[in-house]
Amino acid sequence: MAITFHNEGVSPSVNTTQISSWLSSCVDDLGYKLGELSIIFCSDEYLLHINKKHLNHDYYTDIITFNYNVEKKLNGDLFISVDRVKDNASVFNENFNMELFRVIIHGVLHLCGFNDKTTREQKEMREKENQYLSLII
Repeated sequence: MAITFHNEGVSPSVNTTQISSWLSSCVDDLGYKLGELSIIFCSDEYLLHINKKHLNHDYYTDIITFNYNVEKKLNGDLFISVDRVKDNASVFNENFNMELFRVIIHGVLHLCGFNDKTTREQKEMREKENQYLSLII
């Protein structure tokens, strides 16, 4: 039962203790038990390589989530492009940490069964993101 953080060529300045505590509460609230969750901060190019290799997608993205859940025990890897988060924060006129927190909880919500393919799902996902973001601000 652990949240681990890794850096692949980038070193964002984040409070991992705060993020771990927040995510533990969110996971519990979502009805899951925390297993092993790895958050890997990386560059655009690193994540593009993963996107091409594992998903056959040739485009940049802010997060790729790999789900290894066993029933209601949350296990997964969140690969997060710090470059993309910085760019998106600028585009959406948001500070870096808030955009990063949104991307992290977005990945956790995917692990908990939320999707964002349809407009309705996107709306539900955004509402859940905002609900959980209010707990870390």
